[in-house]
Amino acid sequence: MKRTFADLHLRPNLKDSEQVRRMMRKASELGYRLISIPLPTNLPEEKIQQLRNMCKEAKVDFASRIDLKPQTSRELIHSLRRLRRKFEIIAVACKSKPVARQAAKDRRVDLLSFPSLDFRRRFFDKAEGELASKSLASLEIDIKPLLTLEGPTRIRLLSSLRKEVAVAQSFHIPIILSSGVSSELLMRMPRELAALASLFDVNRTSALEAVSKNPVDIVKRNRGKLDPRFVAPGIRVVRRGNDCRKA
Repeated sequence: MKRTFADLHLRPNLKDSEQVRRMMRKASELGYRLISIPLPTNLPEEKIQQLRNMCKEAKVDFASRIDLKPQTSRELIHSLRRLRRKFEIIAVACKSKPVARQAAKDRRVDLLSFPSLDFRRRFFDKAEGELASKSLASLEIDIKPLLTLEGPTRIRLLSSLRKEVAVAQSFHIPIILSSGVSSELLMRMPRELAALASLFDVNRTSALEAVSKNPVDIVKRNRGKLDPRFVAPGIRVVRRGNDCRKA
């Protein structure tokens, strides 16, 4: 079965259009067919459309993404209320336990991210897993630190990732493998990202799904919800106006 590979976390400098183009082209050359780039909350729609057009030229699909970094759970709730209908992917950087808990249980959150390298500030535990299992959130793991860190810091990160992956798997929470890179020199082929996941005990099949099926499913689900015809899960507007009486 042919897979559609996705990298939901490329991080080029949006002010450098040439770098953006290079990374889009590189993604296409490496075999990705869907990419996402974190966007500022105030980026005009025409700028987002320009990114879509650039991706189309590179023969990759583009999904809009916002990375929320709330200080409190109340701030997170406010941001979700304001931004959920504007972006195809919403990721939350969980830098405190209250934020992590709120993000895990809120069905408007797509990706849970734990960027801290300090194991004491990584909050994806069993309580977090249980909350996330009842929502739609996935656990996103960026590969960049594994490419750039060395020594004890890298070893401690791998230990944390093993524990977090075990929790995610025990609660059937999807795992997303993303690059998280800001340079094309650090970009890797999808199967290379999947191979790195073996370092934190993700088997081959699950690792491949984490760079294909799992991220693609998120984008498909949210595009359906953002469709003007969407009413609720399983309910869509087929016709409007007087034509409905003739159906």
